Amino acid sequence: MRNNSSTRLRLLALAAGLAATAALAAPTAASADDNGNGFGAARLAAAGASVLRADVAGTAWHTDPATGTLVVTADSTVTAADIARIRREAGPDAAALRIERTPGKLTKLLSGGDAIYANSWRCSLGFNVRSGGNYYILTAGHCTEGAGTWWTNSSHTTVVGSTAGSSFPTNDYGLIKYASNSPVPPGTVGSQDITSAVNATTGMSVTRRGSTTGIHSGSVTGLNATVNYGGGDIVYGMIRTNVCAEPGDSGGPLYSGSRAVGLTSGGSGNCSSGGTTFFQPVVEALNAYGVSVY
Repeated sequence: MRNNSSTRLRLLALAAGLAATAALAAPTAASADDNGNGFGAARLAAAGASVLRADVAGTAWHTDPATGTLVVTADSTVTAADIARIRREAGPDAAALRIERTPGKLTKLLSGGDAIYANSWRCSLGFNVRSGGNYYILTAGHCTEGAGTWWTNSSHTTVVGSTAGSSFPTNDYGLIKYASNSPVPPGTVGSQDITSAVNATTGMSVTRRGSTTGIHSGSVTGLNATVNYGGGDIVYGMIRTNVCAEPGDSGGPLYSGSRAVGLTSGGSGNCSSGGTTFFQPVVEALNAYGVSVY
């Protein structure tokens, strides 16, 4: 989420409440595949394509290999009629859907982990990265979208650098080139040295740092999630976690020990009562820009 005073960035306050789930449907044994492990890859892919066609803002979905179902996370703005539309669109594949509720609204989380400021919003620095002798900030793409110069403070007196790359929606990563390569920016997140980057795995213990809420930990609960933030802002291949986040934390780092894992994209809930947060995989972003952590 980025913390933005402009109405065009469509940020809403996140509702409080424990991240509770309500399974609204589960496949019956009769409709499951013969292998007894739920539905096969083709059925799950078809179900996912149906949810995408339904185009309901406030939903996210990923395949759960353990149950062979497509888990559809629906925020508080998704109505019963919306759920019915998703099921109608899925048709015979609706049995493969497992719908879960999450409190609040799925929204982009703008506001390393240190604060960085564009003209009208605040985000969090993700990871300091480099290519040769040049140094960059890797952060969320919905942070860099439409941004030019970046500063270290809200009064815009100290320049950090300028946007060098941005990919959002579909992906959610962006690159900021430091205005100066001296002194060399630290390759750390707070006091944690970051030495490598890895792809997330289900159940992995992870930590997130952001300029609004600081440090919070949890675990990876799903992979390759698609998130529909509304207004055509759909991102793919996201990491789903039970780590909380709030506006201003967008772009901040997700890591596991000394390993970089992801960049904060968005979610629902808050850090008083918990929530669901999605992250852009960092390896994909590093490869896209030809940069590395150090």
